[in-house]
Amino acid sequence: MDIDALVERINELARKHKTEGLTQDEMLERAQLRETYLENVRRNFRRQLDSIEIVDK
Repeated sequence: MDIDALVERINELARKHKTEGLTQDEMLERAQLRETYLENVRRNFRRQLDSIEIVDK
């Protein structure tokens, strides 16, 4: 699942949670999607930090 689809599904579940509530399966899916999203953010952040080169003057 690409990041845009992942975020869209997380948002769909968030809207549903606010309006009518979620089933147990949907709560489990939401938790898994959030964890996947956070793993992606952490991995990308780590890559960005690894690519930074510190230069002393």
